[in-house]
Amino acid sequence: MSQRKLAVLILFLGLTLGMDSSLLATTPRSTRITDEITPDIDQAIEKALAEKRMPGCVVLVARGGDVLYKKEHGNRRIEPSVEPMTVDTVFDMASLTKPIVTATSIMQLVEVGKVDLDAPVVTYLPEFRGHGKEAITIKQLLIHTSGLTPDNALSDYENGWPDAYENICNLKLLSKPGERFRYSDVGFILLGEVVARVSQMPLDQYAAKHIFQPLGMNDSCFNPSQSLAERAVTTTKVDGEWLKGMVHDPRARYCDGVAGHAGLFSTANDLTLYAQAMLDARDSHTTHLLKPQTLAQITKPYDAAGNTRGLGWDKQSVYSSNRGKSMSSSAYGHGGFTGTAMWIDPELDLVVIFLSNRVHPNEKGSINTLAGQIGTIAADACRKHQQSTTALSTKLGVDVLADNHFELLKGKRVGLIANHTSRNKAGRPTHLLLAESPEVDLVALFSPEHGFAGSLDQSHIGDMVDPETGITVKSLYGESRKPTPKQLEGIDVLVFDIQDIGCRFYTYISTMGLAMEAAAEQGIPFVVLDRPNPLGGEVIEGPLLDRDEHSFVAFHSIPVRHGMTIGELARMMNEERGWKTDLTVVPLSDWHRDQLLLDTGLPWRNTSPNMRNLTQAMIYPGVGLLEMTNVSVGRGTDTPFEVLGAPWIDGSQLATRINSYNLPGVKAIAVEFTPDASKYEGTLCGGVNFIITDWASFRTLDLGWATASSLRALYPNDWETDRLHTLLRNDRVKECILQAESPEKISQTYENEIKQFAKRRAPFLIYP
Repeated sequence: MSQRKLAVLILFLGLTLGMDSSLLATTPRSTRITDEITPDIDQAIEKALAEKRMPGCVVLVARGGDVLYKKEHGNRRIEPSVEPMTVDTVFDMASLTKPIVTATSIMQLVEVGKVDLDAPVVTYLPEFRGHGKEAITIKQLLIHTSGLTPDNALSDYENGWPDAYENICNLKLLSKPGERFRYSDVGFILLGEVVARVSQMPLDQYAAKHIFQPLGMNDSCFNPSQSLAERAVTTTKVDGEWLKGMVHDPRARYCDGVAGHAGLFSTANDLTLYAQAMLDARDSHTTHLLKPQTLAQITKPYDAAGNTRGLGWDKQSVYSSNRGKSMSSSAYGHGGFTGTAMWIDPELDLVVIFLSNRVHPNEKGSINTLAGQIGTIAADACRKHQQSTTALSTKLGVDVLADNHFELLKGKRVGLIANHTSRNKAGRPTHLLLAESPEVDLVALFSPEHGFAGSLDQSHIGDMVDPETGITVKSLYGESRKPTPKQLEGIDVLVFDIQDIGCRFYTYISTMGLAMEAAAEQGIPFVVLDRPNPLGGEVIEGPLLDRDEHSFVAFHSIPVRHGMTIGELARMMNEERGWKTDLTVVPLSDWHRDQLLLDTGLPWRNTSPNMRNLTQAMIYPGVGLLEMTNVSVGRGTDTPFEVLGAPWIDGSQLATRINSYNLPGVKAIAVEFTPDASKYEGTLCGGVNFIITDWASFRTLDLGWATASSLRALYPNDWETDRLHTLLRNDRVKECILQAESPEKISQTYENEIKQFAKRRAPFLIYP
């Protein structure tokens, strides 16, 4: 058995046994990296366990939103009794509290103008003065160059926080502010107090409201509840009692478990949510933990007297032995005394989380080199993968346009139809590229379904003003879905640049068609900046529309999976609809019909709120056809279109029936899920999870037919098919489904139509 197929089998078995499917790698690319790193990481950890460098650990490695490695090893307690480690174990994060809670909170307050990084600490803590401390700035506390002691006497804390704070305010400096790098818990204890004073909320409450709750970090807190403490590691023994769910750091304990330097408890899954939020903050079009400019500020390198630090984060310092050696210069991370470490590498899109209880049972464990070794293994694999994809040089239409210095638009007043997917290969938004070009006069913006930021899932979207250019964005999913003559006034050329997913009922191509028609009516040239079909250009699947069945979700008579780019579709529709639009397609460079998106070297970017990865895009044409009936297709879950269910479905029964068709490249497994939005919100649904096991042989429409016929055969009285026609638009196929026919028989009903379509599309194809 090949490594790739073995990995898929392991994934399949893991899901069957109830592992968290929302945090499993599912794309072929991530599976290949998983195959490479798993043996090396396992071996390194087993060696460390044998050497008793820790009793156990949880390790999680993620890249680009895919979890590449996620495992528990060893035990979370060995004294006074053995308790096995689990992936959901709650860990004492120790000094990871500093960046995740304290520095993040400070930077959020900087964003809203309540804290100034260059202001003296005394501005916010008037009592903190004397002995030269008035010169210490917030930034110096964040990068450990304040001149304060690493830790003052433990006895200073024994009477609780008020006395401890007074003792800190009386401290003398060990060096002048800015003169030396000296890692200081005291500095972050003060920063925690700054957060509390400025926000008028205790640090733990501020973090819960502004960090944990917005990100869904449900297992993260100070002073864990009894239920969380039951899952916590055991650390050390104090006064004859083992600490479990109580902070290990004695100064934090004296401060009732809440301090700016230590006290956070969390899990590997929760840290992944935080890390992904930090990576997502690079994008100005997403809702995020920090704004992009704040993210850049907190993670950029600062000279800390010969050490390189971020604001609250480590980058390259004497404490960086837990950092992967091959990580990029943009990487930032931190460790914790209890045996924790997390590193985030934006250049590699990589997250490495290592959580252990190395202080148990005797405070003698050592894990920093191990954490660094695991980071190196992961970073090496990512770099190897990057090098292997450099030959994949597909260039987008917008990049080709830019390479030609926007000559096509030179001196023109341009209207652009765009959304959050409208970016060049490097990630720069198309509307900003045009606005910044001296050759182009960008005068109007238009947005499709889901809005300009791609974040809205509603039936009517109004106009807005783009904050970066000040240009009004006119909605084409509001009062009108076709640009009106008034909206097109003053435009010399209309440009379309939106990523489609290769499915007939995905509405971006409908918006393009209506805009082409409007442009033709007003005598305005129309330019399409082409983008690859993420599902490839060879495979054609599904029936065409019945005659006169056109609608916004059935705009042109093409198969459900048509295998064409938006530029090719524009050429076809212009000819076949007789619009006579003055059409120019700026083609892709180095794209071939046999390439899926994962073969191009281009990144996946969510095309709409519920289209979050390539797996979902591949499954969508088949499973999405059914969502107008009374089944949930996973909207309101972490895995839309990868699951299907309803309260009246027996998941095991449905999975068995679907798998009985022996569909190549896909398996269905029984699951339960509860949507938190959309259909069956808050109701437990039985159903199935679809797992692609071989991308080359998988046919999404066959999966759709197998699922539909199984629903009909098993639940003829429960499954309501009245609205099945909404997206299907083909009576013969609907009748086959109502008869619970096999996928093979259903496909035969339109086999000749597919052959005719292949001939019909040939004159409009651009790529080999």
